[in-house]
Amino acid sequence: MAMTIRQVGPCFAGEVDGIDLMQPLSREDAAAIHAGMDQYAVLVFREQALEDGQQMAFTQSLGGIEHAIGTSLRGPNENRLPTTFADVSNLDKENKPFAREDRRRLFAIGNQLWHSDSSFKETPAKYSLLNAHAIPSKGGNTEFADMRAAYDALDDETKARAEGQICEHSQVYSRGKIGFTDFTDEERARFAPVRQVLLRTHPVTGRKSLYLSSHAGSIVGWPVPEASIFLRDLAEHATQREFVYAHEWRVGDLVIWDNRQTMHRARPFPAEEPRDMRRTTLAGDGPTVP
Repeated sequence: MAMTIRQVGPCFAGEVDGIDLMQPLSREDAAAIHAGMDQYAVLVFREQALEDGQQMAFTQSLGGIEHAIGTSLRGPNENRLPTTFADVSNLDKENKPFAREDRRRLFAIGNQLWHSDSSFKETPAKYSLLNAHAIPSKGGNTEFADMRAAYDALDDETKARAEGQICEHSQVYSRGKIGFTDFTDEERARFAPVRQVLLRTHPVTGRKSLYLSSHAGSIVGWPVPEASIFLRDLAEHATQREFVYAHEWRVGDLVIWDNRQTMHRARPFPAEEPRDMRRTTLAGDGPTVP
């Protein structure tokens, strides 16, 4: 059966059928997935139930991976998963939900802000692949925003104003927006700001997109208040309902998204219930700013 994609979002996002990710990925299927990502930016694979090794094998069939090192507040002896995975669950090493006041949980709440994965790294991520092992009884959906369609809908004056701008990204900025400031000196140094372009052009399709994230805290050469308002206005524009697909998770779902063309956010869920989500990440091609 040939792979097919059915659009499920308002202007992007597709649900894939006709492929079993638990089997080795052929070169033809890998090419079809990349082509689907170029077009839809988010691909949903239902009822896959991948084990960690299978998820990693599938990820590596699409490209080189990004390691999740130093991106959370989990200590080296507190990891549930190897650094080939980003643990975006609410679970500690014993697979128990974090206490409500645990600083690791409070830091992770920042994922409920609109963001692009690893935009706080000099070389930001390409694809993210998130696999649902356990989901809460309610909430916990993930929303995605199409940053290509959002750019297309801007007026010419705003497009011109955004052209050529460079932003500084840091997890200190994003967490500050929710009032989390409990960082050690080592963590502040580790999360030092990096520079990213505000507009990106897709290397295959040539489409332009806004490159926004809650991690973006300033625009180089702009007064901070002016930059903050401009970035806030762009984010409000880009996350209007006509640009957003909301994914309702089922156990066994795997969702891939292109961080170069989308933003996303997790939605709230009961803190005492497990939400076991495991992410592998395809590394980007290089820095967006020389």
